[in-house]
Amino acid sequence: MKSITVAGIFLIILGVLIFVYQVVTYTKREKILDVGPIQATRETRKTVPLPPILGAVAIAGGIALMVKGSKRGG
Repeated sequence: MKSITVAGIFLIILGVLIFVYQVVTYTKREKILDVGPIQATRETRKTVPLPPILGAVAIAGGIALMVKGSKRGG
């Protein structure tokens, strides 16, 4: 399988995942206090919204790569 076709499949899968999960959530650990042996940390959950147009662009790009890959070695 050609690398351009694999990249196209990857982009299509990524686009579908963006449509299904429209936000990315991650946890950030911050050090609040550091005095000798005493340490205090805080965990903060951050959320990054992903616009649906990003998923559509990824799917369209993946389809374009797959079409280009099939025409090249066809």
